[in-house]
Order: sequence, then structure tokens, then C-alpha cells
Amino acid sequence: MATNRKLGRPSDQRKALLRGLVTEFVDKGKIETTETRAKEVRSIAEKLVTMAMSVCDDRVEVERKIQNDKGQTVEKTFTVDSPKRLHIRREVMRVLYDPKILRNQKESKADYKERTGAIKHPAVEKLMNELAPKYKKRAEESGQGGGYTRLLKMGPRRGDAAEMVILEFI
Repeated sequence: MATNRKLGRPSDQRKALLRGLVTEFVDKGKIETTETRAKEVRSIAEKLVTMAMSVCDDRVEVERKIQNDKGQTVEKTFTVDSPKRLHIRREVMRVLYDPKILRNQKESKADYKERTGAIKHPAVEKLMNELAPKYKKRAEESGQGGGYTRLLKMGPRRGDAAEMVILEFI
């Protein structure tokens, strides 16, 4: 038996389709698609949430010496990812797409860099900082893992009668 559905596409197109759907699902929290696509997206998304849950509390405080405006050396404490959390973050980034943020026509290059400089993978940030802690808390309360998503059937699509569903996080 095959490990995943073919979805009637070559492997490169299928992987790109699923990556796009999973990125949109994690970013928005809800998507509308066909039932077979939703089942594949659900599988991938639940694995990502499980991976992120395993390291959602792994943060390390690091003291570093930096220079302030006056040229004096000052010790400052930063909270950074542990090596394990960094590894999981990079594994998640292999699956989710990096969003393309377009520059406005009237915006200068400097303004564009300033506006987009802080935005690095919003879907990864949402998964690691919002979804994983939420579902970890839920799993600890209920004593069981998994089941982070739900499928709501909408009926057949008008053009080709494909079964349409809404996939959303619980």
C-alpha cells in the first residue's frame, strides 16, 4: 500500500501543492479544499504540531556582552532557542513555504527592508509560539495526544462533484 495519496499529479507538483496547502492551513487556521487533499494536509499538519509540541518549552537564557551607544560594554541576557528547538524549527521550515511579501509601488527599498526585516516565516512562528503550547496544554489536561484538526463536510462541488470539506484546527 502506498504511503500517501497520489492526487493525480506528478510527485513534484503534488509536494508543492501539499506544502502550499499546509502553509496556508497553519497560517490561517482553516482552509476549504477537497476531502482527499484535506486528509493529506491533516496528516502533515498534525505531525508538525506534534514535533513542535515536543520542544515548545525549550528556551535557553544566554548572557552576552554588547556595546551600548556610549561605547561601554554591558552584559545583557537574551532568551534563545535550545539546540533541539532550533533543529525542530528548521525541520518545520523544510515543509512550510516562506511567504513572498511584495513591495508596494510607492515604497522605497529601505522602507521595504525595514517593513519585512522582522517578518521571518510567520507560519513557523505561529506554529512554534501559539499552536504548540495550546495543544500541549490540551494534551496534558486530557491525557492523550493527536486530534488537533477537524473536517467539516460541505457537500459536492458544483463543477465536478468532488467532495468539499473545511479543514480547521480545533
